[in-house]
Amino acid sequence: MSSIHKSPITCHVLIASLGIPGKEIDVKIEKLDENQFSVLSTSQTNNDGRCPNLLPQDYKVEKGIYRVTFETKEYFEKLGQACFYPYVQIVFEITQPEQHYHIPLLISPYSYTTYRGS
Repeated sequence: MSSIHKSPITCHVLIASLGIPGKEIDVKIEKLDENQFSVLSTSQTNNDGRCPNLLPQDYKVEKGIYRVTFETKEYFEKLGQACFYPYVQIVFEITQPEQHYHIPLLISPYSYTTYRGS
């Protein structure tokens, strides 16, 4: 049995223009409370471009609006590439907290897309 913690909300970054995982990208997750986002946690993608520990192990996910921010400019600067999007923010709503929510991000220096993953 593994002791590795997997967050109920995870994310994954793929650099679509290069076909590689987006490793070591800073990620922040926030929750909307009373018309203001509050930071729940910050993390960084691993060598596979994934962030399996996005939320602290003891965090109980509730219904609501959440936002994940990826620091894409810093990442592309490390590659020596210009980037049109200095960061990408994905806002989503959780209606069934018992489910797992996966937020993939496919990015290139001048475009991005996302969807609800599994």
